[in-house]
Amino acid sequence: MELKGRVAFGRMDAVTFGRPANEALLEEIKNYDANRVFLLASGTLNRNTDEIDKIRRSLGNKCVGEFFDMSPHTPRKDVITATKLAMEKKADLIVTFGGGSLTDAAKAIALCISNNITEVSKLDELRNGNSVDGGTLIGPSIPQITIPTTLSGGEFSAISGVTDESSKTKELFRHPGIMPKVVILDPAPTIHTPEWLFLSTGIRAVDHCVEGICSMLSHPYGDAQAIQGLSLLSSGLVSVKNNPSDLGARLNCQLGTWMSMAPLASGVPMGASHGIGYVLGAAFDIPHGHTSCIILPAVMRWNEKANYSRQVRVSQAMGSPETSASQLLEKLIQDLGMPTRLSDVDINAKDFASIAEKAMGTPWVPHNPRKINCPSDVLEILKLAE
Repeated sequence: MELKGRVAFGRMDAVTFGRPANEALLEEIKNYDANRVFLLASGTLNRNTDEIDKIRRSLGNKCVGEFFDMSPHTPRKDVITATKLAMEKKADLIVTFGGGSLTDAAKAIALCISNNITEVSKLDELRNGNSVDGGTLIGPSIPQITIPTTLSGGEFSAISGVTDESSKTKELFRHPGIMPKVVILDPAPTIHTPEWLFLSTGIRAVDHCVEGICSMLSHPYGDAQAIQGLSLLSSGLVSVKNNPSDLGARLNCQLGTWMSMAPLASGVPMGASHGIGYVLGAAFDIPHGHTSCIILPAVMRWNEKANYSRQVRVSQAMGSPETSASQLLEKLIQDLGMPTRLSDVDINAKDFASIAEKAMGTPWVPHNPRKINCPSDVLEILKLAE
């Protein structure tokens, strides 16, 4: 088949890496004429470290509001609470410092502000206006600068994942304007990130690489970055596990995470690992990193008959071309001390039918490399991960 495609580059201005976050932030803010900065940050970092104080000192009187209570999986209620506060403070720039839930929240908040959404139920209006090119939504007028402390990678996409608590469903809000304008990669603050969280979100980034490489809609642009990203991540995560103070390895993981998002950001869809993972996160409150740890090897085994040649590229990037990709991934996850089975997170066979039904409604399952026709196909994957 003749190779065809279109890569739409995101609206990000810059990625700064390897410099202290507070110093880089001070320089980057100058490019946006911002005087009323809203800080959306990790409550744990604020309580237990001096990292937030460093940011406050850099911002000075430009910091007009702070929010430290965003729950995991970015629930609608918290998004609306933070939106109202940012509107009250007349924020003209949002800075996030923390994990992926904060990054997703800032994207949604900016979209809520521009479309005057201040009620949980009104978020449906944003959902109804969704489309890849922005649809009828009013694009954000408030830029975002993100300082991530985990490896989930959402800072490099124009997609926000928000959980509807009433239905326990992870929803995707899309608009090209919600991509952060600047991402600052500083490995030093990640020392404070709990080991399980840093390493498991690293597997989430591995999942981005792997499902990008293995997609039937993959292309050379995405492959080049995802393969290099997978190489950096698979070695860097082991190094961090062995020596948590290795800032070089932590930075390699951050750079690998950046590269892991290239397929998704350039139009390559994710597959069943992401789709099933959405259900496990929203319905069972399983951390996103852990969902990838548990589901990705099983999805790879199930898909192997459909995309074996693509999976070989994964094995090559991980340094063992003669070993199956599913085996290499499972060993990596085990070496990092992460859960590898659904039973490890108290999900049992009685839950499988519900998970399979809900997974069919996610945006990624229809794009799985081996076609998933019905919930019984998802059940086969779940049994492999049992």
